[in-house]
Amino acid sequence: MARVTIADIARKAGVSTGAVSYALNNRPGVSEETRARILRVAGEMGWAPSAAARSLSGARTETVGLVLARHPSTLGVESFYMQFIAGIESVLSERGYALLLQVVPDTDAEMRTYRQWRAARRVDGVIMVDPRPDDPRVELLSGPDQLPVVVVGDPSLTGGLTSVWTDDAAAMRECVRYLHAMGHRRIARIGGVSYFGHTTIRDAAFQEECALLGVVGLSAETDYTPAEGASATRALLLAPERPTAIVYDNDVMALSGMGVAREMGVVVPDDVSLIAWDDSPLCEAAFPRLTALSHDVTSYGAHTARRLFDRMEGAEPGAFLDSTPALRPRGTTARRPRD
Repeated sequence: MARVTIADIARKAGVSTGAVSYALNNRPGVSEETRARILRVAGEMGWAPSAAARSLSGARTETVGLVLARHPSTLGVESFYMQFIAGIESVLSERGYALLLQVVPDTDAEMRTYRQWRAARRVDGVIMVDPRPDDPRVELLSGPDQLPVVVVGDPSLTGGLTSVWTDDAAAMRECVRYLHAMGHRRIARIGGVSYFGHTTIRDAAFQEECALLGVVGLSAETDYTPAEGASATRALLLAPERPTAIVYDNDVMALSGMGVAREMGVVVPDDVSLIAWDDSPLCEAAFPRLTALSHDVTSYGAHTARRLFDRMEGAEPGAFLDSTPALRPRGTTARRPRD
């Protein structure tokens, strides 16, 4: 396939080659509206600067990119990304780099952002989060002349791209075994968005371990918000045969579930045990303190940033296990209540 040139972009965008040059090199001389149109066209056409042009332009942007395809409201209530970004920033600041964060509505918008960043040479590398099975972003970022990338997720989802991951399957199995040892035989899982890869991995491990131990495993899907966590908890506790333990995919849903239980007169942990995921400071601040599957999210972000610098410096792709979330029993779990 012939390389896309500045002249090709100019013809499609209906502008001069000079305007294209200004836009692609992030120089003054065109309006922001025109710059955005040129970058969009360049991304759609798959334009990338030649190796010679890269060499002449010299230098790096000293910026890395992170795109979050989530509704902004979810970022305001879930502490995971604030801790994760803090970890990334701790490494970037040591090297004089900046983080370019973009929040977009969906995967298509995320992919357009990657194309525009590559076309304009806006960033030196990207961190991709929330991989899913058959993820089109993986194919895009695996293409020739793409930006260096690290994917935050299980290597089974990353198509050979560098990944930094936590062993969610092992953590979920440990959690089910713990509850089984405490006498629980009806266990529920309130999970997140079903198409995220880490959700499917946790779901599979939960159901497999429940089947292995002869436990009834119940599952509910949510969008990670406190409102849906509360709704799913209420439905489970109103069931004729309610579970005696519930595992949540984040801490804010576990906290909202604890509130629902109190509202319904269901005593935690005497009547139902609750376990959260990620173990933010909210788990320690709650009363009773929340049992959680714990890992250091800030350290996770820092590890991810270090691996991205390795890729930007030419290291071969690899899969790097960061941690396996460890169960931290606290005040919201107890032996199965008596019948």
